[in-house]
Amino acid sequence: MTEFEEQMAAYTGVKRAVACVNGTNAIHLALRLVGVEKGTEVITQPLTFIATANAIAYCDAAPIFVDVDRDTLGLSPGALLHFLETTTYADQSSGRTINAVTGKPISACIPMHTFGHPGRIDEIIAICDRYKIPVIEDAAESLGSFYKGRHTGTYGKIGVVSFNGNKILTTGGGGMLLFMDEELGRMAKHLSTQAKIPHPWAFVHDEIGYNYRMPNLNAALGVAQLEQLPKFLRSKRDLAARYKEFFSATEYQFVDEPSGAVSNYWLNAIICKTQNERDAVLEYTNANGIMTRPAWQLMNRLDMYAHCYCADIPNAKWLESRLINIPSSVI
Repeated sequence: MTEFEEQMAAYTGVKRAVACVNGTNAIHLALRLVGVEKGTEVITQPLTFIATANAIAYCDAAPIFVDVDRDTLGLSPGALLHFLETTTYADQSSGRTINAVTGKPISACIPMHTFGHPGRIDEIIAICDRYKIPVIEDAAESLGSFYKGRHTGTYGKIGVVSFNGNKILTTGGGGMLLFMDEELGRMAKHLSTQAKIPHPWAFVHDEIGYNYRMPNLNAALGVAQLEQLPKFLRSKRDLAARYKEFFSATEYQFVDEPSGAVSNYWLNAIICKTQNERDAVLEYTNANGIMTRPAWQLMNRLDMYAHCYCADIPNAKWLESRLINIPSSVI
């Protein structure tokens, strides 16, 4: 376990890494560590995997959905700033930013690096810093992706990566918290092991903790997988280059890595001109033995999150109706 954590910290460039049983638990623990609590709200994007929103709900908090950018597929700094400037105010007594519509304090922001493509995380953090909102990077899909020379998950207060069975590096299941703050990392490890105080024989726990530690067998697999990561990344980028060349001669737009980014191309995607065209491609390819799928249904459309505050999200809606994920396995 310790070896996997140390190797992952060295690879990503953080001071400490803490392994968890899965990425969703890691996000939940990260939210608790930055102070997300019942009755607060957390800014995130509607175009994301449901684990991002679910982890917020685990804290009895509610997501706020802010639009994405079309080129990164991730949280839009422009949309974020517009929301904060027009829909929030500063509470003088607590120093917190309050959603003027719901009256609830905003306790965190979780941008997600969609399909492995880095978002404009430096701009997002600069904006959130002005409003005293801590940032947790959902880098679950972006292990091996870099933005302006730094690994994703290393810009925010805490970063989270996933080792689920479908990820570029897998431990069968698992996740990892990334910290530049060693003390915060120490607290994460403490909470993830039932908040047990080290002792030769006594069982003493100093607060409510979680059984979130990754099993050693999974960590051993992670160490072996990490040795293969450079090869996996080369394979992914080679496949993406071949897709890019092929689709350049078609009417479909291949989703390329954003400016300033080096993407792991975890999931390759194309964008169709219309939803009808998207549906026709999905039907034809799946009927002929080629697995393709649309983007996730937007989180604000799901019944359990339909009541949550949602800003104007034209880009997310545009992408939802046109984007198709295409086969992306390591070859």
